[in-house]
Amino acid sequence: MILHLALAADWAAARQAGEYRVSTLGRTLEQEGYIHACSGREQLDGVAGRYYGGVTEPLVVLAIDESLLGCPVVLETPPGAAERFPHIYGPVPAGAVVSATPYPPAGD
Repeated sequence: MILHLALAADWAAARQAGEYRVSTLGRTLEQEGYIHACSGREQLDGVAGRYYGGVTEPLVVLAIDESLLGCPVVLETPPGAAERFPHIYGPVPAGAVVSATPYPPAGD
């Protein structure tokens, strides 16, 4: 299971459109080249702190079933990082998201 932190509003729009195309906060799949800010469960809080610190809008954790994606997923180590993270090289079909769970705001 791949986890992706998203603005709840972006996920709501994606459900209507049938696919999710936001890479990370304020950046699209087309701008970034892949869906960024993905992680495993043990990496989630670190991703939240790095990319969503200070965000006051509601966030959700999307649990994505990799087998339902239909596009490549590559484990990559970003520059300056010591860990590998899954990067999704294509849109995420809404049906590949098996759950969307509210993520507590920073400080909770």
